[in-house]
Amino acid sequence: MPILAMGVSYRRAPVELLERLSFVEDEYPKAYRRLMELDAVREGAILSTCNRAEVFAEVTTYHAGFLDLKRFLCESRDVPPEELAEPLYSHYEDDAADHLFSVAAGIDSMVVGEPQVLAQVRRAYGRAESEGAGGPMLSALFRGAIRAGKRARAETNIGASPSAFIEAGADLAEQALGGLAAKSILVVGAGGMAALAARHLRERGAGHIRILNRSVERAQRVAQQTGGASEPGHLDLLVPAMARADMVVSSTGAAGVIIATASVHAARSDGASPDGASLDGGRLRPSHQARQRPLFLLDLAVPRDIDPGVAAIPGVHLVDIDDLKDALASRGPDLATEMDRVREIVAEEVRRFAAWRRAARLAPLIRALRERGDQIKRAELDRAASRLADLTDREREAVEVLAGGIVAKFLHQPIVRLKEHSGPSGSDSYARVLADLFGVELPPRG
Repeated sequence: MPILAMGVSYRRAPVELLERLSFVEDEYPKAYRRLMELDAVREGAILSTCNRAEVFAEVTTYHAGFLDLKRFLCESRDVPPEELAEPLYSHYEDDAADHLFSVAAGIDSMVVGEPQVLAQVRRAYGRAESEGAGGPMLSALFRGAIRAGKRARAETNIGASPSAFIEAGADLAEQALGGLAAKSILVVGAGGMAALAARHLRERGAGHIRILNRSVERAQRVAQQTGGASEPGHLDLLVPAMARADMVVSSTGAAGVIIATASVHAARSDGASPDGASLDGGRLRPSHQARQRPLFLLDLAVPRDIDPGVAAIPGVHLVDIDDLKDALASRGPDLATEMDRVREIVAEEVRRFAAWRRAARLAPLIRALRERGDQIKRAELDRAASRLADLTDREREAVEVLAGGIVAKFLHQPIVRLKEHSGPSGSDSYARVLADLFGVELPPRG
């Protein structure tokens, strides 16, 4: 059966719509039950990140699958169909594989080569399997995507792209702060990008590094990876931590703003809240004079973690992904060359997946043809049994091998042509003709 991918991503949808379409952990069991109840769906997997909400499915037909998957997205996320009219896209068969492989390889992300997306693809299919929605087709599809993602990072420099963004951000921070040596750093988030930033800034000689995250355990892991005097903490400590920081790096998977203008105002007032009181570990105390030293904010998140309005605060420097893209472009050629190499890898893996599908689809027919040939060989040997009665066992074995070889040679060319003329979703006309000519039943497509 064919493969259909459908979804919405950052390319054509506003953040607000992506937030409404995203799935949280406790919603998946119900979502998968609903997905697998659809008449047109045989296997399914949901890929939901801050940048995309997509469903990959093995469907009965394109039209039926399209209608069912669109209805699934609308009803499960309570989004009216008209809101999806513009941003919704679909990919069919090889195009669906190409899309997923490109996502896993990091070339369909806002930050090209982002480290998190490959793990997100892997988790998406693991979840589908645990919910009983996976199967041989999507298993092969996602294995191919993961292989493409691994190859892209091993055989090209696409994985260095996040490091390039971090390096460019650190360069801008050095200019704004007069260097990073001994500067106090606050990292918000505990994902791959945040960990890369913490390590890079440590290597640049930054002083105390504090890592805040909603999960203190994850912040602890990043702190251990970073080494030195890195200190983990909960996101509740954001304002007082910013008050002591010279540079803030934010890279979370949140759908909305994490660092609001009011929070930065409070931090600039040495932990003061906007109404004049200040925060000390969550407790109010009299406000101190607003600090004078600069504060550099580096927003590596997509969508943005930091309210753009903070750039209007005196002494605050804000740099986001768009600024970093401009900075990298000014240094010379962008990542076009590496992306072209990754696209070649993706194309190779798509062809490999297509070949697997073709072999899987044709295997029953090829097996039937060979069984038919073996039946004919055995029948002719039985018919000639009386004439072969005087042969020794060794001579009889030689005759049987010769007969088997003739049958195999005779079937070889038709089977080769069958593979050449049959795509994974193409016409079955050649297979039907071959099955009819040899008197075997064409197995149903499934």
